[in-house]
Amino acid sequence: MSWGTELWDQFDSLDKHTQWGIDFLERYAKFVKERIEIEQNYAKQLRNLVKKYCPKRSSKDEEPRFTSCIAFFNILNELNDYAGQREVVAEEMAHRVYGELMRYAHDLKTERKMHLQEGRKAQQYLDMCWKQMDNSKKKFERECREAEKAQQSYERLDNDTNATKADVEKAKQQLNLRTHMADENKNEYAAQLQNFNGEQHKHFYVVIPQIYKQLQEMDERRTIKLSECYRGFADSERKVIPIISKCLEGMILAAKSVDERRDSQMVVDSFKSGFEPPGDFPFEDYSQHIYRTISDGTISASKQESGKMDAKTTVGKAKGKLWLFGKKPKPQSPPLTPTSLFTSSTPNGSQFLTFSIEPVHYCMNEIKTGKPRIPSFRSLKRGWSVKMGPALEDFSHLPPEQRRKKLQQRIDELNRELQKESDQKEALNKMKDVYEKNPQMGDPGSLQPKLAETMNNIDRLRMEIHKNEAWLSEVEGKTGGRGDRRHSSDINHLVTQGRESPEGSYTDDANQEVRGPPQQHGHHNEFDDEFEDDDPLPAIGHCKAIYPFDGHNEGTLAMKEGEVLYIIEEDKGDGWTRARRQNGEEGYVPTSYIDVTLEKNSKAVLHKLSF
Repeated sequence: MSWGTELWDQFDSLDKHTQWGIDFLERYAKFVKERIEIEQNYAKQLRNLVKKYCPKRSSKDEEPRFTSCIAFFNILNELNDYAGQREVVAEEMAHRVYGELMRYAHDLKTERKMHLQEGRKAQQYLDMCWKQMDNSKKKFERECREAEKAQQSYERLDNDTNATKADVEKAKQQLNLRTHMADENKNEYAAQLQNFNGEQHKHFYVVIPQIYKQLQEMDERRTIKLSECYRGFADSERKVIPIISKCLEGMILAAKSVDERRDSQMVVDSFKSGFEPPGDFPFEDYSQHIYRTISDGTISASKQESGKMDAKTTVGKAKGKLWLFGKKPKPQSPPLTPTSLFTSSTPNGSQFLTFSIEPVHYCMNEIKTGKPRIPSFRSLKRGWSVKMGPALEDFSHLPPEQRRKKLQQRIDELNRELQKESDQKEALNKMKDVYEKNPQMGDPGSLQPKLAETMNNIDRLRMEIHKNEAWLSEVEGKTGGRGDRRHSSDINHLVTQGRESPEGSYTDDANQEVRGPPQQHGHHNEFDDEFEDDDPLPAIGHCKAIYPFDGHNEGTLAMKEGEVLYIIEEDKGDGWTRARRQNGEEGYVPTSYIDVTLEKNSKAVLHKLSF
């Protein structure tokens, strides 16, 4: 089956058909283009959706921790990968299908135009041959009619007796001329006819079939190209199916990774304060004032009893409260009077008035608490924290358990930074040794600023680590102390108010608490032994400053060259030694800056330093 033999007379129809084929190709290319735009918009919307619901990780505290949140963010990541695969589909279609279709459509238009021009040229040449043949035919026909007229005229004159011989001879010559011209036109017409028949045969059996065959091949290639594009269109989608399947499998795995038990444990870890639940409230007997005897009815006794009642009630109410994050408010101390009366009960239930030694004890307490104390390192830290303002570097605004976790995280980070700085210092020292052995490789002095900076960073990090470790040990000490006090409270929750210690816990020695006057709680109940000034640590040696040290950083102690200090804590391998001045100021100084002398007897140290 060939267009050249079957459709030899359908040039116009083939022209329309090939134009329709190219139009259909372009229409399909437009369909692919719109599909690409849909894929691109779909991928873009998916990415915007993922971006909208993904967390903004401005800090580590906002990172998801719960398994349900982590699973959701994993699903978002998988969805983002899925959006990437949709972009791959769009790119594959644009490159393999749409771009190829547009290039092929342009080539088809050029080829079709060339074939149609060749067909039109062949048709024009055949028409020209036919016109030449038709002209020669008409000329031959005209000459034949003229020859017939000349023959009729000659015969008429030849039969006419009246015609002269000259007229007959002239008519004969005219006949011969017309007959000769008719013969020449006849030969020309025969030649043109033979030429036209040959060209026509060539046109319809050689030229046109060849042109139509090329048009047929072109149209068949267009159909094949459409088939390939259809397949490429589907292959673009099929290629990403394995990856899309993995994305969907990842979403399923993320859903399976949700662990409700683990999330519940994370809630406990996140919000656990570390405090123990409050103990049972003690029984407060207010009925003892109803059964007062008549002998207690004096004005002074009733005033004194009323004063004691109010003080006792105030202290008892304060003891019943749970103070989680701060000091318990100190009860107001009673005014100092020359003498104070209080009611005492005899074993038989009678009551009598006695003089109290409370004023003397009150004065002694004032003397004890009024003398200058040597500030401990913890009190210094507390002062620094207050000066820092709302920064809360020690996380004191958090509950103990959360504070412990934050401090541990910071210590781990500082240790990692310290390891980096130590590695850098080691590398710089090695490089310095190489430069000293091979001066042509570099100047060792050029590394000195970097070494000094690294040493300063190491000192700073060690100080920060020590400071945070002190805070951590303080928190851990508080947590242990609360646990012990809670255990004691559970055992002795039925004791009277006089059994409560100044720290808010219960002691095992009841006699010790009974002997003390009630006002003792008003002056020593600071309720925060963690921030109470500790007794100064004993000196284990002395040191002399070899170099001056500014001590600008927190926890350090400034010293001048040649200054002598107490040693109260040795270097534990971090390069810092804890020292104290004679005025009681404590802090840490670099071990490499001092000449340390340790003594077995602390009294000997004090004796030497006094001289």
